[in-house]
Amino acid sequence: MKTVWKSVVGIAFIVAVGAGTAIGTNTYLMSKQQYITGDSTSTVFDQPVRLVNYNSVAAENTDFTVAAESAVHGVVHIMATTNATEPSVRGRYVDPFEYFFGFGGGNFERPKPQPKVGAGSGVIISTDGYIITNNHVVEGADELEVTLNDNRKFDAKLIGTDPATDIALIKIDAKDLPTIPFGDSEKLKVGEWVLAVGNPFNLTSTVTAGIVSAKGRGFAMTGSNDKNKIQSFIQTDAAVNPGNSGGALVNTKGELVGINTMIYSETGNFAGYSFAVPISIAGKVASDLKQYGTVQRAVLGVMMIGVDDIMDALSYPNLRDDVKKEYEAMKENIKVSEGAYVSEFAEKSAAKAAGIEEGDVIVAINGTKVKSSHALQEQISKYRPGDKVKVTVNRKGSEKNFTVELKNAEGSTRVIEAVKGNSADVLGAAFKALSNEQKREYGVSYGIEVTGLLKGKIRDAGIEKGFIIMIVNDQKISSPEQLEKMVDRLLKSSSDERFLVIKGFYPENGRTKIYAIDLNND
Repeated sequence: MKTVWKSVVGIAFIVAVGAGTAIGTNTYLMSKQQYITGDSTSTVFDQPVRLVNYNSVAAENTDFTVAAESAVHGVVHIMATTNATEPSVRGRYVDPFEYFFGFGGGNFERPKPQPKVGAGSGVIISTDGYIITNNHVVEGADELEVTLNDNRKFDAKLIGTDPATDIALIKIDAKDLPTIPFGDSEKLKVGEWVLAVGNPFNLTSTVTAGIVSAKGRGFAMTGSNDKNKIQSFIQTDAAVNPGNSGGALVNTKGELVGINTMIYSETGNFAGYSFAVPISIAGKVASDLKQYGTVQRAVLGVMMIGVDDIMDALSYPNLRDDVKKEYEAMKENIKVSEGAYVSEFAEKSAAKAAGIEEGDVIVAINGTKVKSSHALQEQISKYRPGDKVKVTVNRKGSEKNFTVELKNAEGSTRVIEAVKGNSADVLGAAFKALSNEQKREYGVSYGIEVTGLLKGKIRDAGIEKGFIIMIVNDQKISSPEQLEKMVDRLLKSSSDERFLVIKGFYPENGRTKIYAIDLNND
């Protein structure tokens, strides 16, 4: 599909409900970006067997005390601190390098920057301290502090992140912690009661109730072109506010069915609906991050658009003629009211190899009904490369079944390994902060010098000893520790965009240079 239709209804917007950036999503997605599960997360995370008195928390019973009491002890408060990136500089400097890269500068006294502190929630998923939260809660943080429901505080380390699903895994050094057992998010029904547990506005152990309003919800976001985003949310009307990000969505049995992520709001606070990543996706991502250090992504190998999106597009009054013609051609092949329309194949497509054709409408995966492209994402996200799934399609009115062996983005079924080593091993270089004398000599107010080179990415990129690094990925660099932490975060991320864009100069000639470094394994 060469043309992408996007529309936005109303002026309400989606906001992330914790410290960090909002999550952007698209209506038109590529299955090669989807996620997959295999092993049960119960075999990866140490959770005790929990006996629940189901009679006291029956679905029709609106007394949520048992579920609430069970869940609050497994939800934590997370404080994420990002240290100031530029030290206080006394004196008056003319910084032409800052002018060159558009950061301003000139003869003025710079105020001392302050650390940035954000807050969110997390869910304890193993007795030995593994905690699942949102990526946007911990993204860019230099320090993570976790406060348990009993007010004990622990420093946490980042295990890994997955920006595509907005899920992250962190760990604290503790034992015998209370956990929230995993439930089955696929068995949730619209209208079923659920509880949101988190720390809105830094208020600890807050529980709100609502019902499941929709499943497999996705959005079109203006200004977003990131096709990596996985969007298949549980929509509820449980009140969720800033600080709830990464908190638990539990059913009336006290089982974890989702990780609260976003709200639908015109004000930035709760005003209608909240959205959670289903535990079928979030749990699998956390399991991958622990086992492999990165998420194992399956490739169905199709570009798809929901049948409902096609019909909605054709009713759009200002649709361009060429786009309308394209959608009308699609409509001719569609004989069902729900499903994911196959508009095109990826270069290496497992679906095409299995016999699926353009114009087919995927209506089920392993017998589970698929109502939209978002629902298809959620189903594929449960499997890993090498798993075989039965894909049911409707081809111009007749149903056909195909067995598809899922692949990874490389077109194979091998396990994708995380980047090995820490920042020092990967970069293979030594650095030191510029002295005050060097700053005055070079006419700059920040930067670090490359003082030594070994085998590694820095030397491979062509950077030589003596190079002054000023800016990395649009951030001013003031100390070697700042660069090392940035690289360590990227190495722990499952994002495909693990790269550095380094800007600086050589003092002997003052000439500026820009280098690009790919941090992925060769």
